[in-house]
Amino acid sequence: MLNLIYKIRYYFERNGFYVSTRLADRLGIKVKSVRLFFIYLSFATLGVGFAVYLTLAFWLKLKDLIYTKRSSVFDL
Repeated sequence: MLNLIYKIRYYFERNGFYVSTRLADRLGIKVKSVRLFFIYLSFATLGVGFAVYLTLAFWLKLKDLIYTKRSSVFDL
């Protein structure tokens, strides 16, 4: 059972959305503070913090797909 938890944790650490990291870099604060904010928000509002996190992850992923740098004009 513990091995399964470590595999899930490793998967999310490896394939995470980096929402907390990118938001902390943008705001100029520690990543740990942003993560704690999302955790407390999730507990205080019964899951709304998690929904906000997933919404931010969706928008950041969409932004990354739209604003990828192209090496030449023929990459369109």
